[in-house]
Amino acid sequence: MSLALVLAAGALLPGCGVLPGTDEDRRTVTVWLMRGSTSAEFIERFTRDFEKRHGDIDLEIRLQEWTGIGDKVKAALKSEKGPDVIEVGNTQVAQYVDEGGLYDLTLESARDLGMKDWLPGLAEPGRYNGSQYGIPWYAANRVVIYNKDLFAQAGIEEPPKTRAQWIADTRRLNSGGNQGIYLAGQDWYTLAGFIWDEGGELATEAKGTRRVWKGSLHSAAALRGMEFYRQLQALGDGPRDADEEHPPQAGVFAEGNVAQIVAVPGTARAIEEKNPELKGKLGYFPVPGKTAAKPGAVFTGGSDLVVRGKTEDRRSAVAVIEALAGEKWQKDLARTMNYVPNKTTLASAVAGEEGIAAMAAGAAHGRATPASPQWAAVEADNPIKAYMSKVLAGGDPATEAKAASRRITEELDVSGS
Repeated sequence: MSLALVLAAGALLPGCGVLPGTDEDRRTVTVWLMRGSTSAEFIERFTRDFEKRHGDIDLEIRLQEWTGIGDKVKAALKSEKGPDVIEVGNTQVAQYVDEGGLYDLTLESARDLGMKDWLPGLAEPGRYNGSQYGIPWYAANRVVIYNKDLFAQAGIEEPPKTRAQWIADTRRLNSGGNQGIYLAGQDWYTLAGFIWDEGGELATEAKGTRRVWKGSLHSAAALRGMEFYRQLQALGDGPRDADEEHPPQAGVFAEGNVAQIVAVPGTARAIEEKNPELKGKLGYFPVPGKTAAKPGAVFTGGSDLVVRGKTEDRRSAVAVIEALAGEKWQKDLARTMNYVPNKTTLASAVAGEEGIAAMAAGAAHGRATPASPQWAAVEADNPIKAYMSKVLAGGDPATEAKAASRRITEELDVSGS
């Protein structure tokens, strides 16, 4: 069976097509990676190289689907038999730790993996109660995708580097039947970046306690972030009561009269498929910050690598993570999949790709959602979205923010009180 067919079937992938040996000294490490996170060719290269360098270890790499993965991982963590290494979403680590199923990798991360250079948006959510359970693997985040022709028509020679300039340029672009920016009213990930830039938080952990989180959208800093969002959103015709997928913003941008959207660089492919005339006319820049000294904060998506607490061979599992998170394979993965490597010091690996380079610049100042095991409950019926729509429709920001903060606090209350 070809490698491609084995991948498609989600079957195990022993390196180089060689079955694990029968020697008592040989060990097999089972790794769960998510479908779409990497390519068959990358897995083949990595497996061949790893098994060559570790002659006593065989790899079984199994591809998993994102749909339903939470329950599957939780079951595996409780089982006596299961994968040794698992790729998980960076914001999922806390809930798995909370259930007691992960191995504490603090010593390994500090000693061998260069944690001081990790992207904060991957490292911070992988940390729980002061210990490192998730090792950053790859990142992706939003940038500004813009129409170069519309910028040229408006006399804008280079992308803005500050928020103030961004607003000024967007006003110039918002003429002649064009939208300066298309920003949906409920794009809460983009709002989160503005809140973080102001020094605010979506939720904060109560001092001197563990697992007591409270919504903080009503803080002065968070309200400043919402005010900037309101100003920017008003410079286009994005719906106030919907997110960026309703309708898909790629389709709106493809119509040709939108100057900017905030999206991951890969959105450009969908835009060009819908409107081939835009090929070669799309540019990218990091979300501007308050000053030109650094880009704005952005929500960092991506994956961390974890070790199942009940694995029988922690040493070999850690060896796999050390390789996947190390410089050689980080550069390979970034170039193969157009991701941001896990360290700021490796950003040069994607310097030749405009969109990925813009993404890497933003990722250096990226963040993730609050590291509460209950955060998924907040997103399930997201009060942040409703709050944004109410403010954009003219509601009092302070009043609506307090109501949304109460909802977040209730969802994060593990006591159920």
